[in-house]
Amino acid sequence: MHWILLRGLTREQTHWGNLCDRLADALPEHCFHPVDLPGTGVHYKERSPSTIAGIRRQVQRHVEHIPGPYGIIALSMGAMVALDWAQNARGGEIQQLVLINTSSGFSPPWRRMKPTALPRLLRLIAHHDVFHREVGILNLTSNKTATIATKKAWYSIQRQRPVSLTTALRQLVAAIRFRPAKQRPLPDALLLASLGDRIVDWRCSRTLERRWQWVLRVHAEAGHDLPLDDPAWVVERITEYLKG
Repeated sequence: MHWILLRGLTREQTHWGNLCDRLADALPEHCFHPVDLPGTGVHYKERSPSTIAGIRRQVQRHVEHIPGPYGIIALSMGAMVALDWAQNARGGEIQQLVLINTSSGFSPPWRRMKPTALPRLLRLIAHHDVFHREVGILNLTSNKTATIATKKAWYSIQRQRPVSLTTALRQLVAAIRFRPAKQRPLPDALLLASLGDRIVDWRCSRTLERRWQWVLRVHAEAGHDLPLDDPAWVVERITEYLKG
């Protein structure tokens, strides 16, 4: 199967680190394609829509060259795009979903974005100093002590493919406004969440688990950027889920 990987707010495919390589090693019969949201990565010059549906439609255009059907592995706002895609897909187009530290309109606002996180996040995305902003985002999203190599790498990403303040705000508006449809898009899906997430309450994932009888696995220590904090755990949970 061909898998599409989608990142979250202001992040691009390079922020997955070595996750795709790990997944390919664990699941050699599958193909993994990290794809950038509009306004980020290779599409950083594009205008980002201000709705999840609009972002989803542009992502669909970006992956037209990849043969379906698809599985999707998606983090945070990217998982909202994945969920919207699955609910609006042609029959059989989306066959697997792995949603990481996501939220939806089924949860209250104070769980979708923790009250302490929003003002900090707004200050960071508006900060004019790129290195300070990237280190601040690392400190907010990761519960690991970031190495200087990681800090420099994230700084370099933004210097090469800068995400504009307009894109960041339009993505944030899209995420805040997202309300999925009521129908369950797939009979089963995998939800991964972090107890230590300081942006999104892990109970947002539990809400989806209970609503649609999906599978939930919770990491005891990782932060919002679960694939950065513990990529081996993420690969293990996906592998055991797919192999039953």
